[in-house]
Amino acid sequence: MKNSLKYIAIIIIGTVVSCKDDVQKPKVIYDNANKTNVTVKADSSQIEIADLPIQMEGTNYLIHPVGDLRVFERGTKVRYGSSSVNDVSFTIANLGEYEITGYLQNLKFQKVDSDSIHALSDKPVLILTATYLKPLADKIKSQIMVYTLADSDTNKDGKIDSSDIKTLYLSDISGERFTKISEDFQELVDWSLIESKSRLYFRTIEDTNQNGQFDKNDVLHYNYIDLASKKWEVKGYKPI
Repeated sequence: MKNSLKYIAIIIIGTVVSCKDDVQKPKVIYDNANKTNVTVKADSSQIEIADLPIQMEGTNYLIHPVGDLRVFERGTKVRYGSSSVNDVSFTIANLGEYEITGYLQNLKFQKVDSDSIHALSDKPVLILTATYLKPLADKIKSQIMVYTLADSDTNKDGKIDSSDIKTLYLSDISGERFTKISEDFQELVDWSLIESKSRLYFRTIEDTNQNGQFDKNDVLHYNYIDLASKKWEVKGYKPI
């Protein structure tokens, strides 16, 4: 009987812990100033490394993905006499068709005929995707990159990670003109290139009730940019 009660107690405790883990943490925490960012300090325990460079088809620039060295614990697995072995991944980015994905701390750009390398951002960011708009380059002869990333510690946990608000940026293929397109404190929902109109359409959601979450009670914003224009100007539209 005692063992049965102990087993039930363990189940209850496990369920409570599981429920706590399932509670969605807020993506935004508002302070007295309502929208004040927290300074993020670099983690001195992380080791920064770079992948081998990537060159998008038809461009004259190399792109160097930069991120943190990842170490995976292997528990009690024994190898070469060690009681605990760490597996190290030296790959920090994945390459699709004209797209780089991962959890990247930065991207660095280098012209093919130069030894000079410069960073995309001089501020802490977490880059999730970097997409080269190849169809647009063929159409209007303009080489543009689109980025989804986190650029601010919106949940104020002292770090910038995938739990913070996702934003939208553009740059030239050289990494120059790195420009934020979405509004501060609006979560990027998705984006799409309409090649026939040379437009980048995107949606964001605003936490209008300021409960720290993005849900059905908040407001969606619909926007586009004419990428054929020299100036990247965001314009709103109302499909509904």
